[in-house]
Amino acid sequence: MLAYIGEYCRGYFLIINHIQIGSGQDIIFLHGWGGSTASFYNIANRLKHKYRVTLLDFYGFGKTPMQKKPLFVRDYAESVIELINHYKMNDIILVGHSFGGRVAIYIASKFGYLLNKLILVDSAGLLPHRGIIYHYKVTKHKILRHFGITHKAGSKDYQQLNSIEKQTFINVVNEDLTDLAKKITVPTLIFWGSKDKETAIYMAKKLKRIIYGSCLVMFKGAGHYSYLDEPDLFYKLTVIFLSEVGYGMVVSNSFDNFKLGGVTKIIYTKSSRKL
Repeated sequence: MLAYIGEYCRGYFLIINHIQIGSGQDIIFLHGWGGSTASFYNIANRLKHKYRVTLLDFYGFGKTPMQKKPLFVRDYAESVIELINHYKMNDIILVGHSFGGRVAIYIASKFGYLLNKLILVDSAGLLPHRGIIYHYKVTKHKILRHFGITHKAGSKDYQQLNSIEKQTFINVVNEDLTDLAKKITVPTLIFWGSKDKETAIYMAKKLKRIIYGSCLVMFKGAGHYSYLDEPDLFYKLTVIFLSEVGYGMVVSNSFDNFKLGGVTKIIYTKSSRKL
């Protein structure tokens, strides 16, 4: 799929807008819905001394324009693969937040041979539990639409999207990546905020259960942007994870022995991997 010519891309190869800083092993950060290259810039700036960090804008965000047709998670994943192929990257560390986590799960399940490690942060990708209120709103919307009655449906953010963006949003949020997550075999670290109201905690625990060898770190009191609520702790634990070889981190006591200045912000760290 053809995309936008990146600001830092040389020549005429078509690719999504992106920024690269630093040098070394490749880390790619995938932002959440509504985010951009700025979303992870602070953490990227701290990692640039040892890694080549790539920050990108997904289709429809930042400086990358939306495509002229509705997209699926697969389309966003393929745009990242185009970027990877362009720079001939391998042994990659992939980090995805929220919507970016969806894309990261897809890539890790389909192109795991390109990855070294995976980090999911308050990741989307699993279908949420739907309550009575949700089903009532859906039924009401269908009835009103059937009779041609004008009404507002969805969140305020959803209402502001154009028709292509709305269909893309619907495609993305209704795609269940559970089966793909089960296929992930690369070492995986999952960060989550204990007060995340966008992606519920049960999703974090389910991801930990179905991704073999994964480790879950819960930040007490943090929300959906846990990496911004606890930036120093996120950075320090990420460095620990990246410094370990293979599955070493998730079967060791690295996190349990980590000194947190006397205040424990991690409330869940046990690995699902069995020795």
